[in-house]
Amino acid sequence: MCLAIPGKIIAAVDCENMRVGRVQFGGIVRQVSLDFVPEADVGDYVMVHVGFAISRVDAVEAERTYKLLQEMGMLEQELPPAESELTESKLQ
Repeated sequence: MCLAIPGKIIAAVDCENMRVGRVQFGGIVRQVSLDFVPEADVGDYVMVHVGFAISRVDAVEAERTYKLLQEMGMLEQELPPAESELTESKLQ
């Protein structure tokens, strides 16, 4: 099952007519398309599904969702095993 996971935008740039960002998920940083959330900027939290930010969320909701996914063991399914060990650090 693929879920949307909350992450914090730590950088954003325009690259060849696409808006991309570096998004932090706990201790993991990934490149994400930001085209679907043009209002999102550095410091904002977004829900990310298969490499695309699909909505903006506030920090409290992002932290709550991240913790729930972690408690349910769902993060390990969405992240490769080597990276899932890093998910125990805080989202911020």
